[in-house]
Amino acid sequence: MSAKKRLSVVMIAKNAADLIGDCLLSVDWADEIVVLDSGSTDATCQIAEKMGAKVYHHVQWPGFGLQRQLAQSYARGDYVFMIDTDERVTPELKASIEQVLENPDDHKVYACARLNLFMNRFMKHSGWYPDNVIRLYCRERYQYNDNLVHESLDTQGASVVALQGDLRHLTCRNLMEFQQKQLNYARDWAKHRYAQGKTTRYFAIISHTLGAFFKTWLLRAGFLDGKQGLMLAMVNAQYTFNKYAALWELTQAESQKQ
Repeated sequence: MSAKKRLSVVMIAKNAADLIGDCLLSVDWADEIVVLDSGSTDATCQIAEKMGAKVYHHVQWPGFGLQRQLAQSYARGDYVFMIDTDERVTPELKASIEQVLENPDDHKVYACARLNLFMNRFMKHSGWYPDNVIRLYCRERYQYNDNLVHESLDTQGASVVALQGDLRHLTCRNLMEFQQKQLNYARDWAKHRYAQGKTTRYFAIISHTLGAFFKTWLLRAGFLDGKQGLMLAMVNAQYTFNKYAALWELTQAESQKQ
């Protein structure tokens, strides 16, 4: 029987002093915790260091995918669990992770269900649960892709195994802050798509926006999440509008140059 694999919990952070403490507490059983700071001006780094994390710095922002790659490069464990500062590992998920470390298979990657908070409610529908994300994997075999936003692990076709237990995600603790983050995501998404040669038409802005609302509210049973479900459907529609409107604006600017 092989020895238990060492685990590195890895995260990227910026100005997360109000969040990082509880996040670190939920993973303080790991063999090491690596924090890559992106230029915090609050007490994020001091809190992380005080709680035993190894803190590194990279202020020049290359996008989420490359920043996660750099963060992982500092890890020394056999396996990586990638986490965000607004996420918390539940005891059930911890137990499931430890079982993998006892009996690992480097040719598999491991996903967990995220339980997402929106306006003081953990959503069970609306497409927000189980929100499976791949977070546990062999460090030397896998890493994240280069995407500026909505980055994901390059699994190389590996089998995905579901872990037991939830990863609690404090997605929307403040609606205005969440909207600002969504606006930044929309901008980066449009830039990334445009750099890939993608364009969009005016009508597509409307159709995608309406589609996002009805997908969240009806197809994904957002109505079962009560008032928050309706609000989330509206927020998803707005986010989709911002993405495609920004891409259309870039398309129009380029056509006017010609």
